[in-house]
Amino acid sequence: QLQLVESGGGLVQPGGSLRLSCAASGRTLDYYGIGWFRQAPGAEREGVSCIGSSGGGTNYADSVKGRFTISRDNAKNTVYLQMNSLKPEDTAVYYCAAQMMYGSSCPLIRPAFGSWGQGTQVTVSS
Repeated sequence: QLQLVESGGGLVQPGGSLRLSCAASGRTLDYYGIGWFRQAPGAEREGVSCIGSSGGGTNYADSVKGRFTISRDNAKNTVYLQMNSLKPEDTAVYYCAAQMMYGSSCPLIRPAFGSWGQGTQVTVSS
């Protein structure tokens, strides 16, 4: 059974950076598309970024384009989300999610992913 554990969240000032990690166990991520989602208090969970299983095609929400970068290290069974130029509106619990997919594309929508981590809190505040 695939298990996902997020780490790397914390408190950061506006303009700062964080790198989130999503470490998988139980299955190899080689054939999985991985997504990052976030949920702010009182808001719906929204897609942030995802990366396909083959060739690593990526997809980003408009709100994070140019600031966030998703990457994967299949040897470490881990996916990363590098977050730069953070803004207070990036404050949320960040979740990684996985689904077996073929091809380089990935749909950045919640129903497309069946396995989820427990989340890591990111707070952007001065």
